Amino acid sequence: MDKKLANMIDHTVLKADTTKQQVQEVCEEAMEYGFFSVCINPSRIEQAAALLKDSDVKVCTVIGFPLGATTAEAKALETKDAISKGADEVDMVINIGKLKDGDYDAVEQDIRAVVDAAAGKALVKVIIETSLLTDDEKVRACELAVKAGTDYVKTSTGFSTGGATVEDIALMRKTVGPDIGVKASGGVRDRETADAIVEAGASRIGASAGIAIVTGGTSTSDY
Repeated sequence: MDKKLANMIDHTVLKADTTKQQVQEVCEEAMEYGFFSVCINPSRIEQAAALLKDSDVKVCTVIGFPLGATTAEAKALETKDAISKGADEVDMVINIGKLKDGDYDAVEQDIRAVVDAAAGKALVKVIIETSLLTDDEKVRACELAVKAGTDYVKTSTGFSTGGATVEDIALMRKTVGPDIGVKASGGVRDRETADAIVEAGASRIGASAGIAIVTGGTSTSDY
C-alpha cells in the first residue's frame, strides 16, 4: 500500500441515501488506511468527528453542495455551523451561473464569505465544477478563488456531468501556482488515474475509491 498517496485522499461518501452505518465504515477505513480525511455531508459531521476524535484523520464537509446556487450568506452560515459541529475542512461550490454571467465580483464575494467564516478554524477548498466551464472560465474561477483567500481549488462535486481530468488539473495548477492546493474529485477510481492526476499537479484527491487506489485495485464508484 502507498502510504504517501493514502495521505492525499479525502475518503468520500456524499450520496443522498448515505446511512449512519456507511459513515461509520468510511471513518473506520480512513483510520485503517491512513487517508487524510473523510468527506461527508453536513448532517453527518458530528458522527464522523466523534468516531475520528482520537485519530489523525480530518473531518471534511461540503458547503452549498452540489449546485452552488445558494446565497453567500447561507454558505457562510452553513460554514460556521459545520465548524461548530467539528468540521476541519469545508469544500464549497461556487455560484456557477454567476461566473457564466461574468459577475465576477459576486463570485469572489461568494467565496470570500466562506473563507471569512472559516478563518483560523477550517481549511477551505473551492469547487469550480470544471465540467460546466470553458477553459477561460476555469482560469477565471481559480483566479477569483485565490484572490478571495482559498487554501485549495477543486475540480468537481462528482455530481455533475464529469469529474477530474489530467488536463484540468494541469490548467488549475498552472493558474494558482505552487502555493495553493489543487484537489481532484470525481472519476478517480484506480491507481493509474491517481498517479496521472498527481503528476499533473493535484495535491489532494477526493474519492470513494480510496481503498482501490492505494491497493492497486479498481472501483466502479461514481465519485
